[in-house]
Amino acid sequence: MPAARRMRRAAAAAGVVERFAGMGSALAGVMFVWSMLSPLLPRQLFEHFVGRFLRRHARRLAGLVDPYLTVTISEHCGERMKLGDVYEQAKAYLSHRCARRARSLRAERAARDGGGDRFLLTMGDGEEVYDVFQGATVWWNSVSSGGGRRYESPWFGGGGVVYDDDRRAYRLLFHRRHRDLVVDSYLPHVCREGRAIMLRNRRRKLFTNAGGDRYRKSAWSYVAFEHPSTFDTLAMDPAKKKDIMDDLDAFRDGKDYYARIGKAWKRGYLLHGPPGTGKSTMIAAMANYLDYDIYDVELTSVATNTDLRRLFIETKGKSIIVIEDIDCSVDLTGKRKKRSPHAAAAAAEPVDAAKDESASKVTLSGLLNVIDGLWSACGGERIVVFTTNHVGKLDPALIRRGRMDKHIEMSYCCFETFKILAKNYLAIDAHHLFDDVRSLLQDARIKITPADVAEHLMRKCATAAADEAAACLASLVKALEKKAKGKETVEEEETVVDE
Repeated sequence: MPAARRMRRAAAAAGVVERFAGMGSALAGVMFVWSMLSPLLPRQLFEHFVGRFLRRHARRLAGLVDPYLTVTISEHCGERMKLGDVYEQAKAYLSHRCARRARSLRAERAARDGGGDRFLLTMGDGEEVYDVFQGATVWWNSVSSGGGRRYESPWFGGGGVVYDDDRRAYRLLFHRRHRDLVVDSYLPHVCREGRAIMLRNRRRKLFTNAGGDRYRKSAWSYVAFEHPSTFDTLAMDPAKKKDIMDDLDAFRDGKDYYARIGKAWKRGYLLHGPPGTGKSTMIAAMANYLDYDIYDVELTSVATNTDLRRLFIETKGKSIIVIEDIDCSVDLTGKRKKRSPHAAAAAAEPVDAAKDESASKVTLSGLLNVIDGLWSACGGERIVVFTTNHVGKLDPALIRRGRMDKHIEMSYCCFETFKILAKNYLAIDAHHLFDDVRSLLQDARIKITPADVAEHLMRKCATAAADEAAACLASLVKALEKKAKGKETVEEEETVVDE
């Protein structure tokens, strides 16, 4: 039996030798014909046809020598417009399935829920691991290239030179006989498993745009989002709160509905009201309720409309894009606003070139295009939130229905709002001073924000809970009575002046 096996191996080796000998004879014949015909053909025609012939047969020869195929999954897609989802899914899959076999690893903090001090390990640069799928063995290699390489960026105002210090990719190596298995089954399996792992390990993030640094790999930087606000603790009328929660539920579950009506899967919310009425707290409660990330856009750090477009393209689904105090971020009135002669004369004065260079050139048209134009459909399941203290200062085109679909007024404190704050801060549902607070808050002349009420209800010492609650409520009643008395004094003075 061993002798027969050795004979088969020897016969196979002889066949391989004969095959390569035949290839060598064919190659020698081609070289001979080449040497004979090259002096008789025009140089350019000769180089064209012969070069094409050699390239085609060189690929065939390489296929005979090396039967392995390679698939490259890059970190970025779309000419670096956005991060590649397939890369992130492959990264999650490999960290879960194959990272134990690697010798060079990267450490990242694990998910917040039960994560503690655990770390998530991923493959380091240049590391190679293998995986087995339905009897086929494949190899994954993590590659990173850079080292000061330059490329012409289509962003940042039209074609500046950007240094690409770190471009990562995964290379998947497999035998060509497994091509259909890898393309049709294995890669979809990697994406499905990677998405499931990412969902389990997901941590909510708070993003901010990176300012004027044009050489960053991404336009966003982030920290873990750990704001404790929820709709249960949000100081707002319960009926109004339920209406907002129902609207958010309809949006989250409305993927098929938005596709059927032909609209991008996004929704706009305008939060307006005086300072201290809980606009930022509302955004945090929305993010915690939906389990979405937050992208906080600082418009004054965005140089041009092109940079703003890039910011929105790099946002991902399941996110809330926030522009706070939009009425005082940048001048978004453009040519719609008629300037006074004094303002026109001031604009005609010479401006410092360096200051003008650093000023934001974002326009109303550019903002409208990214929130409601063609670019708004680059991604789905995104909410856009604007906040303002003075809704009357905003251009009507910016806040019309279809862009800001739901307008939410964050008003002054009412008695229902007060009861929620008392429950949150003092852990009480009833008190004999509640009637005094009710009567004072029902006075239309008294306007107090939830933030001011919360300050009076905040415990400031370690006394008994009952005594502290009574002291806090008494402080609030006193403040409300003072406001009422101040209003009466003002009204009396106005009456005297009128008389």
